[in-house]
Amino acid sequence: MTMNFELRITQTTRMVMTQELRQSIALLQLSAPELLDCIQEELAGNPLLEVTEEGDGENGAADPQETAEEQSRPQETPEPENQFGEDEYAASYLPTEPRYERNPQFLESCLSREKNLPDYLSFQLKTSGVDECKQLMGEYLIGNLDANGYLQGEPFEHARHLGVTLEEIWQALSLIQSFDPPGVGACSLEDCLLLQLRQLPTVPPDVEKIVARYLQELAAGKYRLVARKLGITMQELQDALSFIRRLNPKPGACFGDGTAVGYITPDIIVEKIDGQYVVSSGDRIPRLVVNSFYRSMLRHNKDENVRGFIKKNLEGAQWFIKSIEHRQKVIHQVAMEIVRVQEPFLEQGLHHLKPLTLKAVAAVVGVHESTVSRATTNKYMQTPRGLYPMKFFFPGSIGGDAGMLYANAGIKQTLRELIEVENTAIPLSDQQLAEQLRKKGIKISRRTVAKYREELQIPPSFRRRSI
Repeated sequence: MTMNFELRITQTTRMVMTQELRQSIALLQLSAPELLDCIQEELAGNPLLEVTEEGDGENGAADPQETAEEQSRPQETPEPENQFGEDEYAASYLPTEPRYERNPQFLESCLSREKNLPDYLSFQLKTSGVDECKQLMGEYLIGNLDANGYLQGEPFEHARHLGVTLEEIWQALSLIQSFDPPGVGACSLEDCLLLQLRQLPTVPPDVEKIVARYLQELAAGKYRLVARKLGITMQELQDALSFIRRLNPKPGACFGDGTAVGYITPDIIVEKIDGQYVVSSGDRIPRLVVNSFYRSMLRHNKDENVRGFIKKNLEGAQWFIKSIEHRQKVIHQVAMEIVRVQEPFLEQGLHHLKPLTLKAVAAVVGVHESTVSRATTNKYMQTPRGLYPMKFFFPGSIGGDAGMLYANAGIKQTLRELIEVENTAIPLSDQQLAEQLRKKGIKISRRTVAKYREELQIPPSFRRRSI
């Protein structure tokens, strides 16, 4: 066997991901707030980019052919710019609107953050009039409450950590448990419900005994066993359960975590105008243009370093503007196709949501399937029926009679409606629900029904049974 060394020249074709292409792909999958942040970063890093009004076309982005012509023109001496006169200079700084304007949202804009549970309890602790030692223990215990208002850890552990007696911890904890909301500071679900019952003026008979002893049996649906142990009728047990269900098992959940409330900005707005659905852009993307001053410097300045800097940023600015325009165009085309296919849903509701795939939309729009996926990721569509993620309009499907396909969301809605109208004394099992759906032409198994029921957070039949 001989080994030879030789040089060969071969010609191949392959796809190369340029930096500009990577940027275009990255911009396509950004949400509206993320895109605004990206634009601000680009404006800060590229001096040739600027924001202009919609109607201002003087400083529009230059075409590549126009840029090449500008670069090939002979250098000219720049004309001196017009200078402001004294009156114009002064007028430019005079306010054109009243200095103080009535703002109906003034108080809302002054709110720094949402009130949370620890702040609310700390305020009550400071106004309770207890001594400093109990206030310190109370602040410590408040800091050990979870988001639902339950005390984390055992009281004896907290007493050992603070170096105080268990009795002192219980005194501080009892003080917190007397605060609003009722049930806060409890160590378990039973304690939470009992604390709420003890703050009510009247409580039906046997309710406290049921909460203290038989919550586990009630959760397992052993109603007859509980009624027999308490020596009461099933109707009396039903009345007691109805009263218990009015209590709040998570008293701290009504408070936020103290962070600002986030709002969703729709990328697409769908409106029905004169019987037709009109698709428009919902995100307020600023119009970017190339600064005319730097473009003129490219024609007039002879310094190669300056010209090289301007050329580099000019190319980046033009590609960034084209990438944003391409993003808006693709999202709009995808939204138009979604509205065309899902018009029955917009007209008649969730039962008429049609199965739709990314591949089908990509074939109509004329782009790759991955492009449609990026164009619908983290995007929202405002429709006459509400605000939905764009991914919502691509539901999975299940086969039916005569080759029909049914969207998962429509099946779940049908399942919910079947459970809502069932006889609670004899609730439908998953098998019976599957048979009901088959009668409607939907071929579905019991296991799939159980999966959808759990996704809808609906308990099984034995827990839905009433007494």
